[in-house]
Amino acid sequence: MQLPIYQVDAFTDRLFAGNPAAVVPLAEWLPDETLRRIAMENNLSETAFFTGGNGSYRLRWFTPLREIDLCGHATLASAFIIFERYETSAGELRFDTASGELRVRREGELLWLDFPARAAQPWPDEGKVGEALGREPVAVLRTALDNPDSDKLVAVFESAREVAELAPDMHRLLALPGQGVAATAPGMNGVDFVSRYFVPKVGVPEDPVTGSTHCTLVPYWAERFGRDRLRARQLSARGGSLECELDGERVRLGGRAVLYLEGRISTGQPG
Repeated sequence: MQLPIYQVDAFTDRLFAGNPAAVVPLAEWLPDETLRRIAMENNLSETAFFTGGNGSYRLRWFTPLREIDLCGHATLASAFIIFERYETSAGELRFDTASGELRVRREGELLWLDFPARAAQPWPDEGKVGEALGREPVAVLRTALDNPDSDKLVAVFESAREVAELAPDMHRLLALPGQGVAATAPGMNGVDFVSRYFVPKVGVPEDPVTGSTHCTLVPYWAERFGRDRLRARQLSARGGSLECELDGERVRLGGRAVLYLEGRISTGQPG
């Protein structure tokens, strides 16, 4: 069986930046093990699979190791492909996901993701996060989620430079609770806040640009700055930019995307 595949650089307006995601449209769902093997073969932080049409889709995301419950950049990449290749006149798409219904609206050059806000609370760190990151943060937060696979730690630093210079110990990160650790600080040069995200537990030592962490970072920085519209930059080697808006219990994330690759893959199955 052969399937179409696209690779999209998300949260960027230029190639070789942002976060690359693979997108695989399906006529019907394949076995989970096949989906996992495709994601492992792609060896990107996420591969997205979707079924559906007429503005309504079922969407799932896989890292090289396992399925996850929320992914921003692969949702952006999937919506970009649908808008560009499948529903060129559509203005909004609805995705049924493990995190409920997610919507993506096209507004000019930006695609706006409508995601759930996931607030974080202070967490008694006892120095372990600082040891893992190689620098002591001024505060550590933890998301309060029923699903432990979605739990995240947030390390807050005083400056963007501190975040940029982090050289974490991946083995120590593996010993921490939660799925991963987001490091964040106030931004500069027109950016309100910056971040990096380390997720070795799911096979991604550092994610280039992470929409899902901004479901937590946007409420935090909106409260600190006293306003709901923010601009964010993720300081990975590839880098990426997000327009952010807090709307009650929802977070809206605006970004661009660029197509890098279009082709077909073989699953090794009949069909």
